[in-house]
Amino acid sequence: MAIARPGRPHPVTGAWMPSQLAGSRQFFTFAPNRPFALDCGVTMHGVTMAYETWGRLDADGGNAVLLCHAWTGDSHVSGAAGVGHPAPGWWEDVVGPGLAIDTDRWFVVCVNVLGGCQGSTGPASPHPDDGRPYGSRFPVVTIRDMVRAQARLADHLGVARWHSVVGGSMGGMQVLEWAITFPDRVGSIVPIATCAQATAQQIAWGAIGRRAIRLDPKWRDGDYYDADDGDGPWEGLSIARMVAQVTFRSDNVFTEKFGRELADGATHHEGVGLWQRFEVERYLEYHGDKLVRRFDANSYLHIGKAMDLHDVGRGRSGVNAAMARIKAPTLVLGISSDILYPTYQQRQIVDLLAANGTRAEYVEINSPHGHDAFLINFDQVAPPVRTFLETVATH
Repeated sequence: MAIARPGRPHPVTGAWMPSQLAGSRQFFTFAPNRPFALDCGVTMHGVTMAYETWGRLDADGGNAVLLCHAWTGDSHVSGAAGVGHPAPGWWEDVVGPGLAIDTDRWFVVCVNVLGGCQGSTGPASPHPDDGRPYGSRFPVVTIRDMVRAQARLADHLGVARWHSVVGGSMGGMQVLEWAITFPDRVGSIVPIATCAQATAQQIAWGAIGRRAIRLDPKWRDGDYYDADDGDGPWEGLSIARMVAQVTFRSDNVFTEKFGRELADGATHHEGVGLWQRFEVERYLEYHGDKLVRRFDANSYLHIGKAMDLHDVGRGRSGVNAAMARIKAPTLVLGISSDILYPTYQQRQIVDLLAANGTRAEYVEINSPHGHDAFLINFDQVAPPVRTFLETVATH
């Protein structure tokens, strides 16, 4: 049964398109004579990375900080909503002049990941062979692929070594891969609410979302971009986001905010129909609809799959051997109420690093908000990040 949605039709894709205003985005396209090889064995040509920068790069290139975004994030870390950017930056209270990641001090870079939909090459992008969207032809990408694409951009920007690489959730996966794949190019790292390898339960949550999109008949096996508005896979993507949204918050937050209240002014004393919504359902539908208007269903599938494939030990003789390659001082942040990436996973990262003699510190955010706390509790995130960046700068 389709869920009734009032208002304007849902777009076929919420991907940013070259016909739209770029806003603060900048673009770097790989040279034609430098194809990009993926872990899956496919070679891509004409890859473009969309990115944003803040601050100035020092003459010696030593003040560069890379921020890595989460699943449905993008390069717009800091800045007001406006032309090209329908929402303000996702770390608006952490990144900026005088803030924890001080853009008067640091040259800050954030890149839309390979496979994304906000300017970097992804499923909605034109295929170099015929100019039509990749759609079903887009290959499987890994977190490692995303990081190696970012390394090419770093070369282009003149950044030989990052002062620090920082990111939460999927961004934290990229942080770890940077420190393992390019240990000489990373001065320090800050992985937040993340893991060294995806667990079976994390994969299970992702699989449910993928199934919701795949079963939407308007997904059309990934080739839906020429459909009219309202005729794309918005229903499947919305449901996938609703499932994920449950994992981003804690039971206490849902209970305190919504309880068992019915939506639309209904009461339990009235005759309640089968499809009468609870307030929590209305909340989930709101977030599902919101994502549909700014994201692409195929990108959601591909990035989610990359997260499920995440395992720093793959092809490196296991997690312990892989983590032993990290020599950069590390600050790990966990969240007390996180049910998606529980704190034992962040403590495991610290323990593995410490066992190999790498400086590693753990800070726990005490919050009822669950996994999303790193995007909410800036008062607890900002101070340790600020102190860490300044401390490693003096050593």
